[in-house]
Amino acid sequence: MEKEQEIKMLKAFSNANATSGFEEEFVKLFSESVKDSADVKVDGMLNVYAAKKENQAGRPLIQLDAHSDAVGFITQAVRPNGMIKFVPLGGWVKYNIPALRVKVRNRHGDYIPGVVATKPPHFMTEAERNNVPDVADMSIDVGSSSRAETINDYQIDTGCPIFVDVECEYNEKSGLFFGKDFDDRFGAAAMVAILDQLKGEETNFNLVGALSSQEEVGLRGAYVTARAVKPDLAIVLESCPADDTFTPEWLSQTGLKRGPMLRDMDTSFLPNPKFQQYACDLADQNHIPYTRSVRTGGGQDGAAIYYENGAPTIVIGIPVRYEHSPYCFSAYQDFRAAVELAVALIRDLTAEKLASFTEL
Repeated sequence: MEKEQEIKMLKAFSNANATSGFEEEFVKLFSESVKDSADVKVDGMLNVYAAKKENQAGRPLIQLDAHSDAVGFITQAVRPNGMIKFVPLGGWVKYNIPALRVKVRNRHGDYIPGVVATKPPHFMTEAERNNVPDVADMSIDVGSSSRAETINDYQIDTGCPIFVDVECEYNEKSGLFFGKDFDDRFGAAAMVAILDQLKGEETNFNLVGALSSQEEVGLRGAYVTARAVKPDLAIVLESCPADDTFTPEWLSQTGLKRGPMLRDMDTSFLPNPKFQQYACDLADQNHIPYTRSVRTGGGQDGAAIYYENGAPTIVIGIPVRYEHSPYCFSAYQDFRAAVELAVALIRDLTAEKLASFTEL
């Protein structure tokens, strides 16, 4: 896949509307993107299984993982004045939500533009000026003037999903993307690029790319994919929060243009240490930049896959500034380095090396 194709794919993936439980638009886009290099199946939870076309019976199996959902919202109820009371899907900080432009998918599947409403400063009390309301007290305005109008004319009611409405941009000069939902659309794009790069190539392992749903609300899809795929080894392709804008240099472990992050710990996960060190050593041999991180927050699909069946698992993270906010930065060169590291691992792995990860 040429650079121009990857940039086009990354922008399209970012722009897709898919939040937890409502991933179908992105599932369709991903499936179309990977069909030339993999045999694709989708289950009832909207998990996607992309099996490399050259897979053969009897070989050990690597599961690649990325997730299709991004943080968003869901309509809880319509207020008497026509405003939408909503609930977050995934980990939002309330300070990032006011004045956010959104789109609501109504009962007919149409997208209705809206905004997280804020009172004009002219009408605010001093206390209101200095405080952000709780999410339960926020509302989305779609231009309606009554509950009946929102429900009957706009066809919006309980259960309608709500998506961030931001268009992805790429700056060729800086090599940076700016947009929404990079978590985990960049990991999903890496999975497409890996399968494309290995298309027609014989490897020692079978390869299945699993795009899991509902990661942002509890890693739910990954538990299902791990049971279905039954991998001997797993590589999670995650978009991970960068800390280079607010952390001292000596402590910063994930930053733009420093390569992918290999995660040593988060609140849900500790990797297989021998597999982790093998990945680091191979990156060094291939002159692929990377960082390692020990996190005191966060979680990702590696926990579900690793703890579901015990297959040695690592996480290759693509750094994203301002993750779980409407506006993110990420670097193309970090995306490329993550792809190259995963491809190097798949090409280098043997049954003997796999066995060494569990030797005592």
